[in-house]
Amino acid sequence: MKVRKQRTENWESDFNRRDFLRGASVATLASLMGGIPLVAPAAEPTPEEKKAKKPPVNCGVIGLGVQGREILKALGQIPYAPVVAVCDTYEKAVKRALEATSGAEGYTDYKKLLDNKSVKAVLIATPTHQHREIVEAALAAGKHVYCEAPLAHTIEDARAIAQAAQKNRRFNFQAGLQRRADSQHHFLLTFIRSGALGSTVKARAQWARKTSWRRSAPTEEREKELNWRMFNDTSLGLVGEIGIHQLDVVCWMLKARPVSVTGFGGIQFYRDDGRETFDTVQAVFEFPRKVNFFYEATLANSFENEYEALYGSDAAVVLRGANAWMFKESDAPLLGWEVYARKDEGVAYKEAGIALRADATKIKAQGKQAEERPYQETALLQSMEAFIGNTNTLSAAMEDYEMMGGDFKDEKALAEYLEGPALKKARLHAAGWEEGYEATVNVIKANEAIVKRSKITFADEWFKV
Repeated sequence: MKVRKQRTENWESDFNRRDFLRGASVATLASLMGGIPLVAPAAEPTPEEKKAKKPPVNCGVIGLGVQGREILKALGQIPYAPVVAVCDTYEKAVKRALEATSGAEGYTDYKKLLDNKSVKAVLIATPTHQHREIVEAALAAGKHVYCEAPLAHTIEDARAIAQAAQKNRRFNFQAGLQRRADSQHHFLLTFIRSGALGSTVKARAQWARKTSWRRSAPTEEREKELNWRMFNDTSLGLVGEIGIHQLDVVCWMLKARPVSVTGFGGIQFYRDDGRETFDTVQAVFEFPRKVNFFYEATLANSFENEYEALYGSDAAVVLRGANAWMFKESDAPLLGWEVYARKDEGVAYKEAGIALRADATKIKAQGKQAEERPYQETALLQSMEAFIGNTNTLSAAMEDYEMMGGDFKDEKALAEYLEGPALKKARLHAAGWEEGYEATVNVIKANEAIVKRSKITFADEWFKV
């Protein structure tokens, strides 16, 4: 069994702050000044630049609900990721997806889609509790797999998915933690781990939207299927189905997983519609070194919408979607680069956030003020690009391995080859089965703590694969 070890390194010393500053651009340095929008370097290709020829990866999408349709839209922006098959148990959803694609085959049984030899990769966006069966079948069929997060509804199922992905190393497996592929978040990762926040003291996040989660359908059976998020035997509630992405960002930035979680919650607003999962939840995660992460989510109010924030002795960073700002303490070291940054009013109450542009040196040379970039990819699109790109990279590597006489049954030799420096360098940033499994275990236990209104201490054995 492989054990996901608890990571207790000092995340503030992973990068030498002086070296980070010495190698940074003027705009990056501007990010270290109070209230700066922290924006990644403009290294993303434009839609025109992305038209360069690459080996196509024929895709099949399983699960055509809201997230499945978003995946279809994202794949539609990638010229080398043609959708050749779509599947959903609901025929009308299949018909709608076929209208949005060109030349795809439609199925109501995922097994028939997996039998389609032209499908090289599958993207799974079904309800959480259905993931295990489909993932295991897809890997057994020799498909590359993208599975939305959380990976599963139970630790047993999540572990089975992780084991299947680990066993089938020849095929690319990516967990749907989209922000792990986002260039903005990787820029922030380096920034935060440089020690720019000082001593990290706490973190906070919320998700607030006035929506019932309830969807209507022509039949009672279909309505039950559509509203799976509202029932405990099929859903991990707000903290699992939504909060997993925000908790994962905090774990990633802090380079640690929580020690314990205390949960609260209830049905505060939608009390008479038969739901079981809470419409309002709160959770407190304790991390190593007594750093607490406060999380809350509600379906009853939209104030402040969605954000994550990390607080340090020198500064705080606030993330809202694709944007981020830094708010510096008055006694923090002065670097003097604010002149290159854009200040945004009303980012956090009365505070003015200074917008960071990592390409500000170019803008300054042109005598312009920092403005929003006209084109910026979403985290989902970047996640799709990473999945397709890594699928191509791994496929080519497996062809080379076989040509060199490599034995796919020799797990040790195959693992050594896959962990080689050249292949590691070629991979695009993305969440693999390990990150997906750890994040899923975290929210399964967080949801349990919320439902029981109790404190749960995380056990190392839960993270064994």
